[in-house]
Amino acid sequence: MRTKKTSARARPQASANTVQPAALDLAEHRDGAPLRRAPRGNGASLAASFEAIAKGVLLQPLTSLKGAGRAGAALMDVAIGRSTRTPAPNDRRFDDPAWRDNPLYRSLMQGHLALVQEAQRVVGELGLSERDEARAKMALGMATDTLAPTNTLLGNPAALKRTLETAGANLVQGAMQLVADWRHNGGLPASVDGTNFEVGGNLAITPGSVVYRSELLELIEYRAQTAEVHGTPLFIVPPQINKFYIWDLAPGRSLIEYLVQQGFQVFVVSWFDPDTSRSAWGLETYVQALVQAMEVTREIAGAEQLHVLGACSGGITAAALLAYLAAQDKDWARSLTLMVSILDIDGIADSSMGLFAHLETLELARAVSGRNGVLQGKDLAKVFAWLRPNELIWNYWVNNYLMGRKPPAFDILYWNSDTTRLPAHLHGDFIKLLKSNALVRRGGLSIGEVPLSLADVQCDSYILAGRTDHITPWEGCYQTRGLLGGHSDFVLTGSGHVQSIVSPPGGKKSAFMTNAGRHATPGEFEATAGQHEGSWWPHLAGWLAARSEPPRRAPRQEGTAAHPPLCAAPGTYVLAGAQSQAA
Repeated sequence: MRTKKTSARARPQASANTVQPAALDLAEHRDGAPLRRAPRGNGASLAASFEAIAKGVLLQPLTSLKGAGRAGAALMDVAIGRSTRTPAPNDRRFDDPAWRDNPLYRSLMQGHLALVQEAQRVVGELGLSERDEARAKMALGMATDTLAPTNTLLGNPAALKRTLETAGANLVQGAMQLVADWRHNGGLPASVDGTNFEVGGNLAITPGSVVYRSELLELIEYRAQTAEVHGTPLFIVPPQINKFYIWDLAPGRSLIEYLVQQGFQVFVVSWFDPDTSRSAWGLETYVQALVQAMEVTREIAGAEQLHVLGACSGGITAAALLAYLAAQDKDWARSLTLMVSILDIDGIADSSMGLFAHLETLELARAVSGRNGVLQGKDLAKVFAWLRPNELIWNYWVNNYLMGRKPPAFDILYWNSDTTRLPAHLHGDFIKLLKSNALVRRGGLSIGEVPLSLADVQCDSYILAGRTDHITPWEGCYQTRGLLGGHSDFVLTGSGHVQSIVSPPGGKKSAFMTNAGRHATPGEFEATAGQHEGSWWPHLAGWLAARSEPPRRAPRQEGTAAHPPLCAAPGTYVLAGAQSQAA
């Protein structure tokens, strides 16, 4: 743990609002070794992958013929009732008893599974590169999931039963919801009924005040709920593509509320939702804005150091922020907590996030944001949805349109749909970071004229990941331990991307793993890790408390004379474009 203190310094002068292209594109070495770049035709683009697939089929026609023969034999087994194929245990599409008891539906299911499995097997036998094979299987999976019989009325026994029970009323309701989604949800089925949620009403209601506002952000300080507070305040950096209140959901499900109740003085950034006039805002713009917000936080709290916490893209920004402060010799961070954030993409190319980072879809999104000035968060959400179409698209297609039911009313899903926009420049900067893996190399990223290195971030770090996270795979999150200069503690939850953050005490299925021993790889961590039942929130609170200055009397109100409260939390920026869906 660091104990060194420095006095507050003048705010740095902002330079260009861009990540320096030369630093991102031309840095060629990592630890003195040449930077690995994927050669053309070996997975550098989605088009190259499809070209490799086509070549594989042409060069190995017998492989395709053998696959067709196996598929034919499998379908024959299905036809004569000899097939034993069953869906995966976690495949809920075929839960209805008719898929087992009705011979026609059982054959339909087994035939679909046979074709899917044989098609995937053929792709694996074409001798493609590892990246091309993974991409091909992902694209093929999207296509076969779309063609699943469960997505049709006649091919879904549960939907047929409901149609008979309601005399077709479900289809009428489903058609109305389909039209509404085409008009208001970009053509995708709505994932949440948002009519019961209101930001500032039953979401994001922990008491506090906005104590600072700039063009990019509002800074919220939360009202103390204990007689004393820990001597080191918390400074939270949320993702730029979603609103901050994933940290402050409903009472009892709010991490901010919990940390305040544990005696922490908590500050959180609420980002402005940029329009096209802010398209030039880049990573440097956001880092410089955070430097100013940290300085204000230190002044209000009377603290020289802060615990910095970030999640997802906010974690990337927080890491760049601390590297920038270290390069400026500003010892403002007592610790760094990164939740479901990936800083090093090496080794995760087989995951959906690794593929997503290189797909031409992402480049197309950059072209759109460059042309329009901003990237709509809902458009990016669509891309992520197609990475898991059964769970995030076709599940709601069946529920909303075939069954004629409302989507679920769930606070996390509501927050997920309440997206913001990304400025074109920031979008481009994130893509450059992913494609070049710049954060792993000293000087690979520069803010202004200042080359950065994560190895210079010497404070302790708390790194959280989710075992079932499909966006930031936990093995990739683990690799952050080798990038930062200080001691790192890694915590693995059993949840997915967002559910890893929202894990209040009392959850029946909550669990997490830690490992205080020696380990250098994800496998070594897992092999000797200890399992803990319950939420990881108390573990984080204890970790932060152990690294805080001694407790002091809690402030009687938010802000100071120099930074008086401007309005009540959750502020004004979070309400811009707030969702009011009526699915």
